[in-house]
Amino acid sequence: MTSISNTIDLACQLIAIDSITPEDKGCQELMIKRLEAIGFNIERLRFGDVDNFWAVHGESGPLLAFAGHTDVVPTGPHSDWQYNPFSPTIVDGMLYGRGAADMKGSLAAMVTACEAFVGEHPTHPGRIGFLITSDEEGPAVNGTVKVVEHLQQQGEFIDWCLVGEPSSTKQVGDVIKNGRRGSLGCVLTILGTQGHVAYPQLADNPIHKAVPALTDLSQEHWDEGNDYFPATSLQISNINGGTGATNVIPGSLEVVFNLRFSTELTPEVIKQRVVSILKKHDLEYKIDWNLSGLPFLTEKGRLVDAISQAIQSSTGRSTELSTSGGTSDGRFIAPTGTQVVEVGPVNATIHKVDECVSAEDLDTLHDIYLKTLENMFCS
Repeated sequence: MTSISNTIDLACQLIAIDSITPEDKGCQELMIKRLEAIGFNIERLRFGDVDNFWAVHGESGPLLAFAGHTDVVPTGPHSDWQYNPFSPTIVDGMLYGRGAADMKGSLAAMVTACEAFVGEHPTHPGRIGFLITSDEEGPAVNGTVKVVEHLQQQGEFIDWCLVGEPSSTKQVGDVIKNGRRGSLGCVLTILGTQGHVAYPQLADNPIHKAVPALTDLSQEHWDEGNDYFPATSLQISNINGGTGATNVIPGSLEVVFNLRFSTELTPEVIKQRVVSILKKHDLEYKIDWNLSGLPFLTEKGRLVDAISQAIQSSTGRSTELSTSGGTSDGRFIAPTGTQVVEVGPVNATIHKVDECVSAEDLDTLHDIYLKTLENMFCS
């Protein structure tokens, strides 16, 4: 059998653990054992039913933290997979298994990169940290956000953070995320009066009333975006109304929509503009907002430059900065003033059946992380 690298071996060990969110089931202890062996100080942090840990190496100076999650999304029926999702399998250079790309491969590369770096620079300047949770794929209420609150209470501040989310599009390192859009969700209930469809004069149809307003909301031009962010987008994801009967006008209509917004807008401004549109159509309504993350941006500077140079050195290619995609736990870290960048493997199969990642890419990711540490602390 062909030998595999330390990074691939650790990735396989992590993938073999069925840590479906919010369960960790020992992934973190596996990482902790490796980090303790090279001198990291570990703080285990359990909030509610979620395991987290914070680890630090180094005595003083600015802090670069690796951040990630050990939980994975459900697999669906195992029979739909070519290979058991929790039996890591390498075929034609591709490592198959739930979490291979999102994001146990990255976790393995982080750990082995630190092993190599500390082995070469045991008394390195600055500090290296790990912020690891098992509550990223779920509600995300007892994970990174709680760890960040704990660190703030302890007076700990992260200067730079490298999140291992799968950021790459076609080749590892071709895209790094230097920010994310904000996410504002809404459950809107349009109120009417239930009645018989044959006697509409005795009822008030909320569906008919809602259509013009929803059209205006969906066609609203929110902003132009900017150099880093695309224009803000509103998308309606669910519309529910009716009793199930064909001859009953419903008494209410529920509409669920989401806005992914840039730094050009604030949640308060968005809410005001939505309410203004609803009032224009003289609707009676109830509205429930959920802000799951503010937009954040790390502009070009020391961290972005260090990672870009690491990618160039490891792969020979230039990287593209992007703020596209969904939210990540970076949204909980960036508000403290931390520079946050996401760098990870190709994201083509994340959350899918037969999730996989190039084994060679994980070794390349190890090199990128290692060179980033060298660029940050040894240049």
